[in-house]
Amino acid sequence: MVVLNKIYTKTGDAGETALGNGARVAKHSLRVTAYGTVDEVNSCVGMARLHAEGEMDAQLAMIQNDLFDLGADLCRPDMEKDGEAEYAPLRMVPAQVDRLEGEIDGMNEALEPLRSFILPGGSALAAHLHLCRTVARRAERLSMELATMESVNESAVKYLNRLSDWFFVASRIANDDGRADVLWVPGANR
Repeated sequence: MVVLNKIYTKTGDAGETALGNGARVAKHSLRVTAYGTVDEVNSCVGMARLHAEGEMDAQLAMIQNDLFDLGADLCRPDMEKDGEAEYAPLRMVPAQVDRLEGEIDGMNEALEPLRSFILPGGSALAAHLHLCRTVARRAERLSMELATMESVNESAVKYLNRLSDWFFVASRIANDDGRADVLWVPGANR
């Protein structure tokens, strides 16, 4: 259980922070940047939820919880030492990726195939979901870069990859099942 009875600790005043295993690293380290960007995605999802209702809102709530799981996963290096930990570190699992894939497939059934790239926009919800998509892609790039240097859970990276796809398809659903998508017109302003 998490207990936060004092918000500021002053332990980060010199530019370092603690990872999930207690190791201290620079706040600008790639691992901290990766899980910080996941937190940014979560904040964007919170903004999108201001415009969501029903099933879409429920799915976004699940994604927000998953993103906290993902942050917990990324802030805990040394996956090979998970068995030695005092408590089992929280790791993303394939079932979370599978759930996103199933939701993407379900939403995609209502959509006509795209014949053009679409511009971020349309409804307020769609615009927010596009922002979620682009920030999720950045989190994925950072996590992939981190994976070239340190161990990163494969399911965490897969989740981020599927998540940006989820946001794209969901943005089309939010745009009247794609009928209100804003289409790109190549060279329209020449």
